[in-house]
Amino acid sequence: MSLTAYFAKAIESGASDLHLVAGERPMIRVEGQLTPVAQDEIAEKDLEAGLAELLSPEQAGRFREELELDLAYEAQNTRFRVNLHRQEGKIGLSARVIPSQIPTPEELRFEPPIKEFINLLDGLVLVVGPTGHGKSTTLAAMIEQINQTRRAHIVTIEDPIEFVFADKESLIEQREVGTDTKSFAAALKHVLRQDPNVILVGEMRDPETIATVLTAAETGHLVFSTLHTSTAAEAIERIVDVFEGPKQKQVLIQLAAVLRGIVAQELVPTLDGKRAAAREILINTPAVANLIRENNIAQILSAMQTGAKAGMVTLDQSLQGLITDGLIAAEVMEKRSGRERRI
Repeated sequence: MSLTAYFAKAIESGASDLHLVAGERPMIRVEGQLTPVAQDEIAEKDLEAGLAELLSPEQAGRFREELELDLAYEAQNTRFRVNLHRQEGKIGLSARVIPSQIPTPEELRFEPPIKEFINLLDGLVLVVGPTGHGKSTTLAAMIEQINQTRRAHIVTIEDPIEFVFADKESLIEQREVGTDTKSFAAALKHVLRQDPNVILVGEMRDPETIATVLTAAETGHLVFSTLHTSTAAEAIERIVDVFEGPKQKQVLIQLAAVLRGIVAQELVPTLDGKRAAAREILINTPAVANLIRENNIAQILSAMQTGAKAGMVTLDQSLQGLITDGLIAAEVMEKRSGRERRI
């Protein structure tokens, strides 16, 4: 089977991911479960031949030099976010399927606080969660709502570009790391001179990027970004822990001032064999801001448990809501309930 045929099979099967590893059976992930595409192992020479057709000379050179490569690829009008790597000296390919249509807030079952985040004019909104649990899709839906309803200049910095936006009410510029800019940090240094209203930063990976994101939010811009953490409290800890010594206090003060909210999202199996998002939602109320300033992160869960009037939702409450709506089984909640108390 050719490389393009594997991508076609992933599209046809409604998969979220495609995994090709030289010397292993090709696999796709459908509704969270890995399934073989074929019984025969994929030969390294076949994988190399397919990549020779897929990669540009510049991309092939970068992969040879760095042994890692992230890129976007399109097949049958469907975009993929592709990661190339090596394992045990052999080539590995992981591709995430990017839906061709950006889902609506209704389709994603956005809670009222998330809809309010879309209407903000400044500050920082984070969407966090494990890899493969819909962070990019949630952010894309939020950006698309701004695009449809507000005359704003939106700049996205992504690695690689995933959802492609068409200008509606807004003007949207999408910049890809490695093609349009050298890094998130490099792009952010100059983005403030591009007169943006809204900035999407694909991932806050390093101290320089995090510091610039905080500054952008501090200077009157609405900034959206992601982190790979399981809970809202962990996201705050991750941001602070990236810095050392006296800088931590400065970051805590900045974060307390600019943070508007954090959505910690996890996809859970539904009764009909699909997946739905369980979302923990933290709103940066004055009480929460004080906890952040004082680096009293351990108390944030308690603030969320008593913050329903402000729109806050704990993971347990979200899971219970999915059970009440008849979407998930009680066993799903039993496996995850109280997890935030154990972290």
